[in-house]
Amino acid sequence: MERNRFTILHTMDTTSSNQNVQDATLLRRVWDWRQPLLIAGLLGGLISAAASFLIEPEFQSSVVLFALPQQSMGAQFYEEVKREDILAYGETEDAERLLQILNSDRIRRRVIEKYDLWSHYNIDRDEAGAQAAMAKVYAGKVGANLTRYGSIRIEVYDAAPEMARNLANDIAQLTDSVSNQLRNDRAREALHYAERSLRQNQNEIKEMEGRLGDLRSIGIYDFPIQIEGLNEQYATALAEGQTTRAENIQSKMERLAPYANEYNQLTTKLEDAYEQEAVLKKRYDLNKLDAESQIPAAFVVDRAAASDKKARPVRWLITVMGAVSLALAALVFLLMRDAIR
Repeated sequence: MERNRFTILHTMDTTSSNQNVQDATLLRRVWDWRQPLLIAGLLGGLISAAASFLIEPEFQSSVVLFALPQQSMGAQFYEEVKREDILAYGETEDAERLLQILNSDRIRRRVIEKYDLWSHYNIDRDEAGAQAAMAKVYAGKVGANLTRYGSIRIEVYDAAPEMARNLANDIAQLTDSVSNQLRNDRAREALHYAERSLRQNQNEIKEMEGRLGDLRSIGIYDFPIQIEGLNEQYATALAEGQTTRAENIQSKMERLAPYANEYNQLTTKLEDAYEQEAVLKKRYDLNKLDAESQIPAAFVVDRAAASDKKARPVRWLITVMGAVSLALAALVFLLMRDAIR
């Protein structure tokens, strides 16, 4: 057992020693090749620096906004129990939904048409693949993402600082407008059904009230009370021996009797219809308010301003990356050449 342990430790020491030797060899080779590597790095830096001046400089403008919860305004006014606070900031889910709208094709198409980005980006819309080309350029110049604070940051790059500012501000405004439009469209559909149900209910009430009017025209105003009164009069007439009067009262009761069921059914249905009308009217008013109201979908914290400093390209970074990349490529080439030999 001691022998095995010694063997393992010896193997580990040998492996570690070999690794150290390889590292030292690599470092020694890099030092020996320092002149060509330095030349390659300088050459890469010069080429990258020259190439960076061929890239059109762009300015950045950004808008920071917080999403607001999309609540029913009608519910805030017509419901007794308020489910949510209308003044509260939106949660992450609200921000994600707004971000989906912000990155939607509907927003992109409106921005492209409003600012004629086909001409601005020099893209011929009649050429094959023009839509894909526009989408690629637009995605490279316009972006939006969630920040760690739960807000949404819209960033726009353009060669003209005023254009970048206008695009960023309008995208934020269009996002709010489209969000309201989507909410209003849903509310209008609900309003259509609520209005149809309310009208149907009111027509039924009108028909039943009309039939009750017909019954009143023949002397039936409140059947239970009338029958109760006639019964008392009939009993009194019999008690007083007024036979003729009793017969007249009985004749009146017999004339009213055929309408008993109809009157009772009408009054019962009318009570239910009036209650239903109150509910439907409330729903109608609620959906009407939602369909017509314009609730902000976002609260803009920082509006975009025209920048006076170029945001890209970052020439020093391009130069450094070019120098490092060409130096590494030269090192790989030298190592491969040495290995082949």
